[in-house]
Amino acid sequence: MPATDRLPRSVRLGYGSGSVATGAFGTVPGLMLLPYLTDSLGIAALAAGFIVFAPKAWDVVLNPIAGRISDRTVDPRGPRRPWLLRAGLTLSVGFALLFAAPEMGRLAEAAWVLVFFLGCATAYAFFQVPYVAMPAEITDSYDERTRLMTWRVAILAFTIMLAGASAPAIRDAVGGRAGYRVMGVVMAVIIVVGVVSAYVGTRRVPVAAPRPGAGSLRDQLRIVATADDFRHLLTTFVVQALATGCMLAGVDYLASDVLGRDGAATILFVCFVGPALLLTPVWTAIGTRIGKKRGYVASSVVLAAGALLVATAQSAPLALVFAATVLIGIGYAGCQVFPMAMLPDAAADDARRTGSGRVGVYTGVWTAGETLGLALGPGVFAIVLAIGGYRSSTDGDVVQPDSALTAITLGFSVLPAALIILSLLWLRRYSLDAAHVDLPTDPAPEGIS
Repeated sequence: MPATDRLPRSVRLGYGSGSVATGAFGTVPGLMLLPYLTDSLGIAALAAGFIVFAPKAWDVVLNPIAGRISDRTVDPRGPRRPWLLRAGLTLSVGFALLFAAPEMGRLAEAAWVLVFFLGCATAYAFFQVPYVAMPAEITDSYDERTRLMTWRVAILAFTIMLAGASAPAIRDAVGGRAGYRVMGVVMAVIIVVGVVSAYVGTRRVPVAAPRPGAGSLRDQLRIVATADDFRHLLTTFVVQALATGCMLAGVDYLASDVLGRDGAATILFVCFVGPALLLTPVWTAIGTRIGKKRGYVASSVVLAAGALLVATAQSAPLALVFAATVLIGIGYAGCQVFPMAMLPDAAADDARRTGSGRVGVYTGVWTAGETLGLALGPGVFAIVLAIGGYRSSTDGDVVQPDSALTAITLGFSVLPAALIILSLLWLRRYSLDAAHVDLPTDPAPEGIS
């Protein structure tokens, strides 16, 4: 079935529902895994940071391979959809086991988490890459991709709020390591809901048949590396993913150690995601009016301003901290809508010019970069904790020194804000707009030298 300019609402909803799975897996490990390792298993901050980072680093290598495989998949259900079901259900099982380490000694428990997180990361690569590749094949329209991403980001924001608010609440309600185990099972069920919904909801989606480019994966990656607009957009997004990863890793520490309030982590997540749920359509309208690139710049500035305000968390009233988090959420919504709508533009521009389909490879490189940024975030935050003298424990009741509280605050606020502003240096060089994207496709395939 050919790609189309205008998609029915059922297709937008069906595709967007996959963000239930990506949102749950993208949020909960970043939020809960580092505290689980340092404050429940008693693992030192630097070692815990390595455990969180290593499986994600593996995805950086794996994601382009997953994209190439999905490009070449031949299946009556389409090249991408079979992977949603296979990999998504595997991910849910691995996630339930991730937080279920039995008591067997600190080294063995650390190995358990590392092995199962590596398995989850592998399954996630084969779900996420085909999923993110689909918009470039679903529609040829510059504006319709923005509308499609609006649904995806709205559902993603809802999932982040649901998973991010409920995960620590479940852990605290049950208590101890049992709380983490129950939380892991509940999140696994949420992942299953997203996987099945995306698979069923896209069964009638009008996906154009891929035209894989000639040559090896290395050849394909070399061509992708020469796509200037894609490279500038990717660099911007990766640096911002690093900033987001730092903030995500710091939420639980900020809530418990700096703010010192029970349930503060849940409130922070509601403040963060609530505006995203309400204002995602507003960012879409802004992008339609002023363009995706300008909209991306504006939302980035708003996010950075909110992060800087959190630097006052040690002395400011709670209301100000929560208000700053709302500002972060407003900016974050735009920082998801715009790059996700610009990615298929960059991939489709390559197909338009060459006649060869490398959507899976482009998406694999993109998700590898995103994964690297989000993985480096907790690792960088763990280094900040270590520099600040953070004290690990098995019960979470250790009183932290002032230097650790300062490290938590700066790692959540000033560091991410600086990264967001830095990322805009690369975004300045991105040049694709509606006039470029909506040009007709060149049917002649490109040879690989």
